[in-house]
Amino acid sequence: MTIDSTLPPQDDFIWLEGIRNEQALEWAHQQNSITLAAFTQGKNFDPIREKVLDGLNSPDQIPGIGRFGEKWYNFWQDAKNPRGLLRRTTLAEYRKAEPQWETVLDIDALGKAEGKDWVYHGVHPLKPDFQRALIFLSPDGGDASEVREFDLQTLKFVADGFFLPVAKSRTGWIDHDHLFVATDFGEDSLTDSGYPRIVKIWSRGTPLSEAETIFSAGKKDMMAVGYHDSFKGFEHNYVVRVIDFYHRDVFLLDDKKHLVKIDVPTDAKFSTWREWILIQPSSEWLVNGESWPSGSLLTMNFGAFMAGDRALKPLFVPGEHTALSGVTATRDQLNGYSCTCDHIILSITRDVVNRLEVLTPKEGEWQREPFGHVPELSKINAWGVADDSNEYFMSVSGFLQPASLSLGNLDDGADKEAELLKQDPSHFDASRYQVSQHFAPSDDGTRVPYFVICRKDVVYDGKNPTLLYGYGGFEVSLDPYYLGVSGVAWLDRGGVFVVANIRGGGEYGPEWHKAALKEKRLRAYEDFASVAKALIASKITSAAHLAAQGGSNGGLLVGNMLTRYPELFGAIVCEVPLLDMQRYTQISAGASWIAEYGDPQIPEEWAFIREFSPYHNISPAKKYPPVLFSTATSDDRVGPDHARKMAAKMQALGIPDVWFYENTEGGHSAAADKAQSAFKRAMVSEFLLHFIGRDVH
Repeated sequence: MTIDSTLPPQDDFIWLEGIRNEQALEWAHQQNSITLAAFTQGKNFDPIREKVLDGLNSPDQIPGIGRFGEKWYNFWQDAKNPRGLLRRTTLAEYRKAEPQWETVLDIDALGKAEGKDWVYHGVHPLKPDFQRALIFLSPDGGDASEVREFDLQTLKFVADGFFLPVAKSRTGWIDHDHLFVATDFGEDSLTDSGYPRIVKIWSRGTPLSEAETIFSAGKKDMMAVGYHDSFKGFEHNYVVRVIDFYHRDVFLLDDKKHLVKIDVPTDAKFSTWREWILIQPSSEWLVNGESWPSGSLLTMNFGAFMAGDRALKPLFVPGEHTALSGVTATRDQLNGYSCTCDHIILSITRDVVNRLEVLTPKEGEWQREPFGHVPELSKINAWGVADDSNEYFMSVSGFLQPASLSLGNLDDGADKEAELLKQDPSHFDASRYQVSQHFAPSDDGTRVPYFVICRKDVVYDGKNPTLLYGYGGFEVSLDPYYLGVSGVAWLDRGGVFVVANIRGGGEYGPEWHKAALKEKRLRAYEDFASVAKALIASKITSAAHLAAQGGSNGGLLVGNMLTRYPELFGAIVCEVPLLDMQRYTQISAGASWIAEYGDPQIPEEWAFIREFSPYHNISPAKKYPPVLFSTATSDDRVGPDHARKMAAKMQALGIPDVWFYENTEGGHSAAADKAQSAFKRAMVSEFLLHFIGRDVH
């Protein structure tokens, strides 16, 4: 009998769908008991968990800060404050080894007083006086948050102030008395993806029901949002129709509240900076007789652009090995609106390793000079501190190098060394380890970079437990970063760690991403498998001692390693994953990713999607490596449904060593605080060493 692959297969485990489905929760609870008994009761579990938690709670870690007016704000979590403190200090205090902090909002105390386990999701201050702010609070760590107005002078929530109940709201200040609001307004106000589709302007003192509608996106669009650029002298209001993850229409909202479409390609990244428009096309763009390649950065005067001029100037043009990985700016009003001492900072990567350039507009031209210094195979970041100065923060880190935080001012010149403010502590002895970069040929000959972090005295005997990590989607790049407590939980336990920079990511710009979109998705999986094969060929490890780990889209990646390349791996760690690609658009926010994967409701697209749907490619005739699926009940982005169903289906088929763990809180991060994160890291470490440890097999 011939099976029509375009028809949706029968789903015997659909009963495990639904975030709060009681039957599914009971099943998950039973699974948790089995998994915890296997991997959290050993003699090494508690010592590893405690070491990891001590590292995460280290009082010496850098408190990241942002300046609101004259105060410097930080959100801090530790053992005493697991849900965290929003706090502030002065720059003079921050420079000290032990600054004095003023508590702005205690999330643990708030939760205790209100009987809710609030998870802090951010603060949006009102510029330019910074007297008010919007505070975002999630009841369970999911994406949906409550929004409350907060007084940064009295340090209290504003009675009768702006308030939005729990929803996936997109809201921000226009001025003291007005907000842009896109939220759940009731019936027919959300897109199929579960995000707001209606943008309104809400006036202080009026009910939300009377907010003025400015724009409505379609049900099939991803969402709509409004935002205000508050830079003095260049204030603008914008409305964005987000068609899908990679396409959008951007409108300028004029003084009469008319929408004026900004004529940039729908797949281009758009922003304004002072009088300039910045455009990053994701596809080749033919304009004004010039052809600009995908991944370029173009600019010109915003007013002239809106008037029809297209005399664009390139600030960056990509090469075969180079891509633009970041753009930030400083802003200076000291000499009025005609000041030309502002700067744009570009982060440019070559084979995944970046450098910085400073660009300065002078007399109609753009001067550029190199900026900052970074050790080999490390990462350097720089970003403007605030809208009213040329101050910048700079951070340098690497796989073995804890992050540093420095403060500089481009008024002093790009070659002036920034002041070191803080240095993260070391969590493991990095002197024993080394970092190297390699390239593996994929099935079609594409050169795929990957990083290997291992002991300097590593023996190439095929027995080193090796963890291969990847993502490969949504134009997300995996740059070098400090391994931190992963050094404790993995490197110091004899492990080798590998990061694969496969297609689907953004390591080489938009084209690297598009090379694994939709019907091309298998290219990402071929890349990852090619790195696995290269590791095995080098004899640093072997299939029996090699594991794959990934989360979210990376969970889909390693789910495909499980089903397509089971012979290459000794274990799989699949976290908050997508796995059922036939129903993913009907689970949580899945419909928002059709531009990435395709639409399974269209038979022609389901035909290629099915090829990378792990849930539909499990076979009882195959031998699979041990797998640990982990998720969170409160994950309202991907949803716990995928992991539940995949584990249950494999177990029902009699496949051995299929393990499952579902945390209650934490949303898509699957951990609401550092204690939960440390617990999970230790459990994963125990799982991996149980199945791929040096002495196993």
